[in-house]
Amino acid sequence: MIQTVVFDTKPYDREALQRAASGRGIELRFMEWRLSAETAATAHGAQAVCTFVNDRVDRPCLEALAALGVKHIALRCAGFNSIDLPAAKELGLVVTRVPAYSPYAVAEHAVALLLALNRKIPRANNRVHDLNFSLQGLVGFDLHGKTAGIFGTGKIGRITAQILRGFGMKVLAYDPFPSPDWAIEHGVEYTDARTLASQSEVISLHTPLTPETRHIICRESLELMKPGTILVNVSRGALIDTTALIEALKSGRLGGVALDVYEEEEGVFFEDLSGQILQDDELARLLTFPNVLITAHQAFLTAEALSEIARVTVENIVAFGNGQPLLPETSLT
Repeated sequence: MIQTVVFDTKPYDREALQRAASGRGIELRFMEWRLSAETAATAHGAQAVCTFVNDRVDRPCLEALAALGVKHIALRCAGFNSIDLPAAKELGLVVTRVPAYSPYAVAEHAVALLLALNRKIPRANNRVHDLNFSLQGLVGFDLHGKTAGIFGTGKIGRITAQILRGFGMKVLAYDPFPSPDWAIEHGVEYTDARTLASQSEVISLHTPLTPETRHIICRESLELMKPGTILVNVSRGALIDTTALIEALKSGRLGGVALDVYEEEEGVFFEDLSGQILQDDELARLLTFPNVLITAHQAFLTAEALSEIARVTVENIVAFGNGQPLLPETSLT
């Protein structure tokens, strides 16, 4: 049996992984806490560990895992900014990920956030439950005929662009590695980042977090945006400088912000803190704005996505444990 410790799990993770692992020769041990240097000892006896987006897999953690005999780190997500890949390679640890699970899930959530924010759906819903049927303050704008800027045209960005084209929007895109054939087929126009920021009424972020993309939305880029622009981020929280974002909201420059991710979400998102005092002052400030809509990193959360994440993760654990080739595009070291 391939002993595998799965960190930072919720009931929906466990159900999907148990179904995928049934009869595959894997023994899964589920942990509710996150993986870090302090909790790595709980992987004792395992050949593999399975981690999620907010586990802190830095060099001290990797050294602790290697000392325990762990050989494989299976990320059950696409992003890998949480792990020190050079350290993992140096220590001889194999790292795999799930490069694509359901890009439709994330793209559809981005558009859902946009529609809900623009048409004031959460506020309207709260009102009618209080028997307030006034329409005052609920004016939105037609997406048809407006310009959307898509920052990053990987699978999720491309699907988001195609959905917005279906609304009759003009779509601008920026990516250092463009897909010109796709753009021609779907009527999307590639441009530079500054032009995208200055000409779009809606901007949606779909790029991984790297040193180059950290805080791509900063004071300078926010100042380039049209007054009333709606900003959507379902990618990585640190793409946005939160302090600069709050300043832009306070000034009234932005029309609205829809976030499924947050720069300092570790220890907050995925948790029930309803009986506690929120310690993050910037997140608390964001929650006071009527034109800010936040969901807690749930864009991936569809039955199809959970099933695919579990399938690919289990396939990689089985393949590595049995000395077989890993699934294409999943290996990071």
